[in-house]
Amino acid sequence: MLMGRESGAASDLDRQPVPARIRDAIERQQAASERLIGWAQLAVVVTFGILYTVSPKTFVAERTFAPVPWVLAAYLGFTLVSLGQSYRGGLPRWFLTLSVAIDMALLFGLIWSFHLQYMQPPAFYLKAPTLLYVFIFIALRALRFDARYVILAGLAAALGWSMLVAFAVFSDPADNMITRDYVRYMTSASVLLGAEFDKIVSILLVTAILAVAITRARRTLIQSVRESAAARDLSRFFAPEVAARITQAEQQIRAGEGDIREAAILNCDIRGFTALAKRLPPSDVMKLLADYEARMVAAIQRHGGCIDKFMGDGIMATFGAVLRTETFAADAFRAIDALVIAADEWAAERRRAGAEPLAIHFAVAVGAIVFGAVGDETRLEYTVIGDAVNLAAKIEKHNKVAGTRALTTADAYATAVRQGYVAPAPPSHRLHEKVEGVAQALDLTVLAR
Repeated sequence: MLMGRESGAASDLDRQPVPARIRDAIERQQAASERLIGWAQLAVVVTFGILYTVSPKTFVAERTFAPVPWVLAAYLGFTLVSLGQSYRGGLPRWFLTLSVAIDMALLFGLIWSFHLQYMQPPAFYLKAPTLLYVFIFIALRALRFDARYVILAGLAAALGWSMLVAFAVFSDPADNMITRDYVRYMTSASVLLGAEFDKIVSILLVTAILAVAITRARRTLIQSVRESAAARDLSRFFAPEVAARITQAEQQIRAGEGDIREAAILNCDIRGFTALAKRLPPSDVMKLLADYEARMVAAIQRHGGCIDKFMGDGIMATFGAVLRTETFAADAFRAIDALVIAADEWAAERRRAGAEPLAIHFAVAVGAIVFGAVGDETRLEYTVIGDAVNLAAKIEKHNKVAGTRALTTADAYATAVRQGYVAPAPPSHRLHEKVEGVAQALDLTVLAR
């Protein structure tokens, strides 16, 4: 019933070298579990109230004290206060411990009150099926994935029932109500110690089994949170598609494994960045790169591109390499259009701020590539290999020679058009030029000047 975040991490977390961010993630899950426990406990007390209201009464209300409504009211109030506090900021560990004892005290207080309400000897309440709710309360504590609270609930339940049995036996010195006759036990308000012992043993065994299961499950939870955090970190250091491929691989990824496919390779680069970097403080250089990459990467990913690597001020992206697609070329050309607009907007912002605008050059090449893992067993990297990769880099450098901002081959442009690409304006410039590093002259299409 009582939920809320513990002021400190659980003991097994304290003993393990778990990073603070993973501790926080686990504690957030525990806090959510505590709220779930609270709502479940509220459902239990409401169910108690409904059952009490609709059940026929065998006593005269005007002449008999009825403690059940008072106990239920206290139980309800305690539940609501605890539930509200869990949403406002959580409960400290000591209060969570106290809450387990209060839960059991209220439950057993309710059971104990039955003999008063129905004007029967104390042994009467030992027949109450309400004891079964003890197992619900113990099981609810398992939602927190902390065996300590399960054990505490189980021990409190065993102790509570032992006290009720003792009260029933010793409340009347003249008649302890003990019998060895099972039939008499079932048909009268007598006490069969073996039956009560079985109940206590059942409570303790269920508690022990749950505690072992929760201890093992908690290790799994910690490992799961670690892996989840690692997957999120991977998506920051790798393209999301590559991170997903790594974390969802059914078999261990090994070097030398790859797939051949048709893809588009996009390169972009800041012209003259090396000279500019020499004039700026290191911190300004890194801020400039971060601003540039944030703008370019957003445009590339918006059109389905996957960042393969950052090479200083250069960015290499692939379309259709990590995930097969029938529109890889068209997607790459749409990304070029968006990149040119983003570069123009950035240049205008820098002019308004009194800074030097930077010239950014782009290129796209299309062709067969091999996508796979390279490296050794201690260090792997996904990459793309093929003529299109090399050609995109050479065409990007040719922008400086041709005096253009974005270039591609005529064949790549034709492929994009076949895949549904429609240029904002038909390219008006075509070149037939020798590109450094390429044996034969290429038919080039100018995408932006």
